[in-house]
Amino acid sequence: MEEEKRFAHGIGIAAGEVWSYLNENGEASPRNIAKGTGLRPDLVQRAIGWLAREDKLDIDKTQRGEQIRLR
Repeated sequence: MEEEKRFAHGIGIAAGEVWSYLNENGEASPRNIAKGTGLRPDLVQRAIGWLAREDKLDIDKTQRGEQIRLR
């Protein structure tokens, strides 16, 4: 149980970093978010899911992949 709390806490921290990155830089791909924040790509995807669940993101699918932006 303690490990699950730490894991969720880490995703929450990453979600804050992703939110800050998007707030400062605007729309970006998950790959560019990972590069810009220094977070692992899998952690970026989890953070995007966290923020999407909280209805804080718009996600557009393009021919080149996804573009993420704050609502």
